[in-house]
Amino acid sequence: MAFWDAVVRVLIGIILIFLGIEKGGAWVIGEVVGFVLILTAITTFCPLYTLAGVSSKGEDLKEA
Repeated sequence: MAFWDAVVRVLIGIILIFLGIEKGGAWVIGEVVGFVLILTAITTFCPLYTLAGVSSKGEDLKEA
């Protein structure tokens, strides 16, 4: 995961968590998504990227 990708994930995650706390209701789903975004930014691993075979680093994914 590229640095810019992690930064975007953290920023969007913080916004979603804030909205989930302040607004409640359906925004609680956004709060959960926000936590997942921040977790994937911290671990620098996104399972959806692996399943889709994409990388934000600009490098090809190597076969395991």
